[in-house]
Amino acid sequence: MLAGLLSKRLARWNIHYGWVVVAVAFLTMLTTAGSVGLPGALILPLSKEFGWDVSGISSALAVRLVLFGLMGPFAAALIERYGVRIVVLTAVALITLGLLGATVMTELWQLVALWGLVVGIGTGLTALVLGAIVSSRWFTKHRGLVLGLLTASASTGQLVFLPLAAWLVEHVSWRVALIPSIVGLGLVALLVLLFMRDRPSDVGLTPFGESGPIAAAAPARPAIAAALGAFREGSRSATFWILAGTFFICGLSTNGLIQTHFIPLCADFGMPQVAAASALAMMGAFDVVGTILSGWLSDRFDNRWLLFWYYGLRGLSLIYLPSSTFTLYGLSLFALFYGLDWIATVPPTVKLAAATFGREKAGLVFGWVFAAHQVGAAVAAFGAGFTRSTLATYLPAFYTAGIACLVAALLAISIRKRRRTDTPDAQPVPA
Repeated sequence: MLAGLLSKRLARWNIHYGWVVVAVAFLTMLTTAGSVGLPGALILPLSKEFGWDVSGISSALAVRLVLFGLMGPFAAALIERYGVRIVVLTAVALITLGLLGATVMTELWQLVALWGLVVGIGTGLTALVLGAIVSSRWFTKHRGLVLGLLTASASTGQLVFLPLAAWLVEHVSWRVALIPSIVGLGLVALLVLLFMRDRPSDVGLTPFGESGPIAAAAPARPAIAAALGAFREGSRSATFWILAGTFFICGLSTNGLIQTHFIPLCADFGMPQVAAASALAMMGAFDVVGTILSGWLSDRFDNRWLLFWYYGLRGLSLIYLPSSTFTLYGLSLFALFYGLDWIATVPPTVKLAAATFGREKAGLVFGWVFAAHQVGAAVAAFGAGFTRSTLATYLPAFYTAGIACLVAALLAISIRKRRRTDTPDAQPVPA
C-alpha cells in the first residue's frame, strides 16, 4: 500500500519508483555485506581472548566466504520463486542470529557454525546477485550505472563498518563492536518490508526507460532445478570458464586476502588496528567512485579491455604493497589504485555474461561465476592464514595474488567478442 502511494506521488514529479528500490537495495547490500568484512577487525582480539591461532580462525572465515558465493546461484533462483522481500528478510534474520550468537560463543566450532554457516548463508542471499536482479528488472536505461551503484554498496559495506569496529574493539570490546551492524540490519529489514517490491508491475510501472504494456512475470521454476540448469548451460561455454576463472582470482585478491588479512598484516609491520581499518575505509571510498565509474564505462566500452586494465592495475598494486612503508601516508598510493578497482570488475563481468547467455539467464549464470569468486576468496582467507601461522609472514600470499591478477588480465582479453544484436535476450545487460 505504502509503496503504491509513494510510486504515484513520485510519478507526479517524473521520478520512477525504481530509484526507491535501488536505494533500499543499496542500503541492504551495504549493511549485510558489512557483516562479511567485520571479522577482519576481530581476528586479533579473538585470538587473544580464546587462544585460537590465525589459521583456525581463518578456516571459519573461509567457510563463510565459500557459502557467501555458493548461495549466489540458489539466491537468484529463490528470488525468482519467492520474491525479493521474503528472501532479503530471511537473510537479515540469519545474519542477525549469527552475530548475536557469536557474543556468547566459547569454542572454535561455534565460530565455524555461527560466522561460517549461519552468516555465510545469510549474506549469500543478499550478495551481488541481488544487485544484478534489481538492476535488470527495474531498469532498461542506465542499467550499467545502477549495477555499478549496487556493486559499490556491496563492496564498500564490507569496509565501511571496519573503522568503527576497530575503535570499539580497542576501546571497549569486540562484542560491542557487533552492535552497529546488528542495529543497521534491523533498520534495513524495516525499509525492505515497507518499500521493496519485486517488479515494476507490482506498482503499475514498466522498467525505467522502457515503454509499452506491462509484461507479466514468467512462471517461476523450482529453485534448485533452475540453478543447476544454468550451470549445465554455462559450463558448455568457454566464456563461462574464463569469467569464472578470472572471478576466482578476483575473490582471491579482494575478500579473502585484503578484507580478511589486511589489518593483521599491518599489525605485523607495527601499524595500529584503527589506522589499518581507516586505510581499508579509504579503499572503500575509492571503490565507490571506481565501481560506479566502471558501470558507466561498461555501457560504452569493450568490457574485455576494461577487465584487462582492472586486473592488471590490481596485480601491480598488490605486488607494490609489501614495499610500502605501512603508514597511513605510505599506504595512500596503494589505497588509490587498489580501491578504484576493488570490485569494479563486476559490471563488465555481468555484461559479458549477459552478452553470452542472454538477459533472462544471465542472473543465474552470474550466480555461478560469483560462486567461483567466493571460492577464490576462501582459498585466500585460509591460505594467507596458514602462511602466517607456518611461515610467520603474509608476504608470499600477497605476491601470489598479485601475479594471479596479471594472469587474469590476460585471460580477460582472450574472451571471444560477440556481435551485439537488437534482440532482448542478446543485449549485454545483467539479469
